[in-house]
Amino acid sequence: MTAPTALLRLDEVSKSWSGRPAVRGVSLEVRAGEAVALVGESGSGKSTVARLALGLLRPDGGAVAFEGRDPARLRARADRAVRGRLQFVPQHPRGSLNPALRAGEAVGFALRAHGVPRRQRAERIGELFRQVGLAPELARRLPRELSGGQLQRVAVARALATGPALVVCDEPTSALDPDTQRRLLDLLTELRERTGTGYLFVSHDLAAVARFAHRTLVLRAGRVVEQGDTRVIWDEPQHPYTQALLAASGPHVALRDPSGSGDPQDQQDPQDPYVRTTEPSEGPS
Repeated sequence: MTAPTALLRLDEVSKSWSGRPAVRGVSLEVRAGEAVALVGESGSGKSTVARLALGLLRPDGGAVAFEGRDPARLRARADRAVRGRLQFVPQHPRGSLNPALRAGEAVGFALRAHGVPRRQRAERIGELFRQVGLAPELARRLPRELSGGQLQRVAVARALATGPALVVCDEPTSALDPDTQRRLLDLLTELRERTGTGYLFVSHDLAAVARFAHRTLVLRAGRVVEQGDTRVIWDEPQHPYTQALLAASGPHVALRDPSGSGDPQDQQDPQDPYVRTTEPSEGPS
């Protein structure tokens, strides 16, 4: 059977800051109904890759395409429908929500921005809150009146408001307790299976990645050192860096650089001989 066409494609993408490489020749694809994870310690380049995928940054080299178009070149009004199909769940939802807007208004703003008539918004907001496991009456609360887990679900509801084909999640579980993490990942999995939404899932939490992602790319100093089916990488990691990360991580331990180096420029030889790719299987159990 022919594999689905990629929703998102990055082809040999590079990005530097003040002459210092942050992302070096990264290529990846995300297909409909698939979750692809980027893992690595702070400074590995994974959040920069996410911003490139969203069109918030333009690459210095290589190409980014969402549904065949460069997301950085989409225009606010003329390409509103396309932009609505590419959404974002941030690491810190409290900082991304207007403190003066009630939770339902934040979701309603996304609906309005994408042309949903006013008379339909209230009903749609209630549907979205129920979809993410929130009581509709919470739509009347301000961000300061909601817990971290509730705020993250509001962020998911806002991202889903436009019926996206692809959602980029940047460290969505990092500020949550283990039980709330589990419930959020179960929610994202259920929505993915029901709607066919694709996910680019950025994380340094191996437990979250193992639970959610079909395929994983391991980044070190902006370069992919290993990629493939998540279960294969977990069971048979080939790159010494991946092996060290897995060995150092417990079930709820976030990744840290085993080398102890805080400078990404010192963490990876650009001619690393251990890069390995595996073919994806059917996905996580």
